[in-house]
Amino acid sequence: MPNGFPAPAIDLSADEARRIILRAQGFLGADSRRGGVTAMLRRLAAVQLDTISVLARSHELVAYARLGSVARAKVERAYWHEPAAAFEYWCHAACILPIDDWPLYAFRRRAYRARGGRWHEVPPTIGKVLEQVRNEGPLTTTELGGAKNGGPWWDWSDVKISVEFLLDIGEVVCTRRVGWRRVYDVADRVIQPALLGEELTDAECIVRLARIAGRALGVATRADLTDFLRLRGAYAALLDEALLDGSAGLVPVRVGGWGDGRATGGGRRSNAWADPAALETAPRGRHRTTPLSPFDSLVWDRARTERVFGFTHRLEAYVPKDKRVHGYFTMPVLAGGRLIGRVDPAREGSTFVARQVGFEPSAGRGGAARAGVVEAMSDALWEAAAWVGCDDVRVERVSLPELAAPLEAALRHTPATP
Repeated sequence: MPNGFPAPAIDLSADEARRIILRAQGFLGADSRRGGVTAMLRRLAAVQLDTISVLARSHELVAYARLGSVARAKVERAYWHEPAAAFEYWCHAACILPIDDWPLYAFRRRAYRARGGRWHEVPPTIGKVLEQVRNEGPLTTTELGGAKNGGPWWDWSDVKISVEFLLDIGEVVCTRRVGWRRVYDVADRVIQPALLGEELTDAECIVRLARIAGRALGVATRADLTDFLRLRGAYAALLDEALLDGSAGLVPVRVGGWGDGRATGGGRRSNAWADPAALETAPRGRHRTTPLSPFDSLVWDRARTERVFGFTHRLEAYVPKDKRVHGYFTMPVLAGGRLIGRVDPAREGSTFVARQVGFEPSAGRGGAARAGVVEAMSDALWEAAAWVGCDDVRVERVSLPELAAPLEAALRHTPATP
């Protein structure tokens, strides 16, 4: 409905919003596990990629967190197999995206083409690289001639710069990896003709992506939506239009404790948006207990994580070692729909090593709640250990000293099986 919201904002408590978010993200209820990894990817709309691998790579940890001890080979096949079910492109960051969403990123492909580059100046050899991929592909960067000039990681070769820009503008696509190396092929050999032929305007792309992001997040502020899709400038303005005129298909809500919003129908104010389907039924079912990748879409936005869970989350992998507070690859631990703490994991042979276990300050206040948090942390550590093939768990440090002995006792009484 132009010039206003279609209806007054719906009131939600912070707890109601949090439970809707957990269900939307696949952490609450049995339905979230149906359909395996492929269905999970469609539900999340984007799974972030990262080169860091501690227990496993982040895209594997995202699937594990929701589905439990799913075979890692099954995760890989769901993301990268033939025919292509997913492709790699820029959403929140470098992400795996459902192949059906290929047309929706046309706005970004056009923007890169108009800009004429990303981080590097595009070399004149780009046409030659495209011809090589077309004639000889699919090919890795190594098969094209190499990724680096011999210097730091950003000192890319002309071949690497060219093929990555070709990916940015949609001339080539990555739907498969070999040994963590991207395999590039021309888009018209990989993407179905119906998807290649779907020409959308920038506004149409943003409208459809806003609906998808809203469904994946469940309840989201405008800032959450722009962060999910990394929209700025004119594209963020298109998002605003889609929210205000109702074309994004999201409804205004007011979440208690989420701050002030803007006026809606009847003079009430909204501070967030929700997927209307998520509001139809109250979330029910069992919560997952699991460590989360720091790149998991439940926690990848620091401001949202603090707002929803009251949990301050920061990746410290790129922080100098002597300045780290929680550890190199700190994984928030989810239990009972709350973030109860964090673990900095490592692996030594068949031993899962928790270099540091951090409990939230409220965990040390005693009573049944304290015992439940300790038990949940123990369960999370053992299940993760079993998934990566470990048969022992060792904790090196606990942030709350009074919980060190109870955690050790709980770990002794938990079997090393999921």
